This record gives sequence, structure tokens and C-alpha cells, in this order.
Amino acid sequence: MDGIAETMRAIDPTEPGGPEVLCVVERPVPTLRPGEVLIRVAAAGVNRPDVLQRKGGYAPPPGAPSIPGLEVAGTVVAQHEDLAIDMTGQPVCALLGGGGYADYVAVAAGQVLPVPSALSMIEAAALPETLFTVWTNLFERAYATEGDTVLVHGGTSGIGTMAIALGKIFGLTVIVTAGSDEKCAAALGLGAAHAINYKTEDFVARVKDITGGKGGGGGCAAVLDMVGGDYVPRNLQCLADDGRHVSIAVQGGLMATIPIFEVMRRRLTLTGSTLRPRDAAFKSMVADELHRMVWPHVEAGRLKPVIDRTFPLEEAPAAHARMEAGDHVGKIVLTL
Repeated sequence: MDGIAETMRAIDPTEPGGPEVLCVVERPVPTLRPGEVLIRVAAAGVNRPDVLQRKGGYAPPPGAPSIPGLEVAGTVVAQHEDLAIDMTGQPVCALLGGGGYADYVAVAAGQVLPVPSALSMIEAAALPETLFTVWTNLFERAYATEGDTVLVHGGTSGIGTMAIALGKIFGLTVIVTAGSDEKCAAALGLGAAHAINYKTEDFVARVKDITGGKGGGGGCAAVLDMVGGDYVPRNLQCLADDGRHVSIAVQGGLMATIPIFEVMRRRLTLTGSTLRPRDAAFKSMVADELHRMVWPHVEAGRLKPVIDRTFPLEEAPAAHARMEAGDHVGKIVLTL
């Protein structure tokens, strides 16, 4: 590939461990497979799966690089000869199976979206993972539609802040939970209709109050849950009849005990998904949908990710430490 170095800076820990294992090393620049483009990375989003992978708890899917990083923004510098449209020189962001913490990454062209002038590269790098996740789970699996009230846990996380932003655009009433009064205030400032401090309030009782659920009516159309464990039966109590419960992570526990007859009596739906192991065809299909349904709002400047802090690649340990401390509001991004 003309004018492109053979090696690059990357973070590619050989052993699991704390943030200190995230040191910069040299790796070969990826070679392109059919259907792929090569992106020179300007910025890479940091996500909780990166932390799990670093600790040894979340292996990359088959065929994905061992280098962490599930989303980037940058410039296309090369592409496989089988691609019909010339994308070289285009500013893009992309959803990845891995490989984002590096100067270059190869990715299926279908997983790439253009970066409009309304977005900086840092903002663009913070979009794909949460946008794909919230879109496929809240709008597709949970069928959230204009006028619905939805409950989203982790309201100031990357997922939570994206759910608030998309909810504003598509006419949802978004109730969030967060772990401090400051985070609740931040979520309200971003456009959440209600924010519940789960450490000082019972979120089930508060949701029933908010939605008029005294005596069994009311409740939310959908819950987006990344906690799992004992939150699941409590989430079901927050749902209206015919409500949908969507699980996207299990930070609080892998197993839950639920009242099956409640599910039957109130026609509840329990579903969930993981994004990273899905194939390029699925991710490309979602990218097409986002380009059609959401990208006009991105281009108009109506949808931007909330950026918490940026760190240069060399300071990836500090970025992970910030994520694990849990004080961030919005997205943490590495700059290259």
C-alpha cells in the first residue's frame, strides 16, 4: 500500500491485568481482506467491553484483532481492490469487532459511515458503538416509538446519554437511573424527562409514581437494562402491560429469577442482544438503517455524543481508570 508505513503504534496487551497493561507497542499495519477499507485512526472510543477484555473476561470474536477498541473515526487511506466505489480520502467513523486502539484499522466497508462537517473526529469516534447498540435494542428489539415512556439504567453512561439523545429526536419520554444526585442533574440537563438516584430511591416505586402506576396501570413501554441479576424482576415491575425488557449487559449478575405468571398475565417480552459477535452483514444492514434514519439528524447537528474526556493513546491506562471509577458523564475517547 503506497505511502503507508508497515508498522504502527497500537495497544495490544499480551496478558490480562489492570490499566497498566495498556502500553503502546509496535504492530504490523493490518492487511486488507475482501470488502475492507483501511482507516488511519484519528480518535477511538473507549467502551466497557474494552475494560472487560483487558481483564481477560471478554475475548475478541473469531477473526477480530486482539487489539481492543470497538469504534474509531479517521480517514480511509486504502481499500481492497474488489470495492466498486472509491472511498479513499473520505473522513469516516466505523463500528469494529476490535482493533481501534491503533494508528490503522481494517474494517468491512459496510460498517463505515461518513463524518459530516457538523462532527469533530473526536465526536465521530464516540458515536458508532452506542448508536448501533441503542438503535438495535431500544428501537428495533423494544419497538420504542413516538410517545413511549422508556426506562434506561446507567443514564450518564455512553449508552444512557445516547438513549437520551435519540429519545429526544424520536419523541420518547426517557426515565433514567444514575448513582448520584450530580449524575441525575447531568442526565436531566441532557434531556432526560426524569432521573432517579438508585442509591437513595427505589426506582420501581418512582417509575410507578411517574407513569401513574398506582393500582397496576401505567408503567413503561420498554426497559433498556445493562445490569441484569436482581434488577430484572424489578424492571418487570416497571413495565406496562405488553412491555418489552431488553438486556444488553450483565454488570450486576448473569442469572435472574422472574415471576413467569406475571410475564404471561401482562404479556411481557424479555429479549436482549450482543452486538460485537454479529457478522459484518448484520452490522452493515444496521449502518444502512442509521444512515437513512439517524444520519440526517447528525448532519444537521441535532445528534452529537456527550464527550466526557479525551486522552492521548499513551494515556489509555488513565482512560480505563476513569471508566472504572464510574465518575464519567458520556464518552471517553482516545486521540491519535
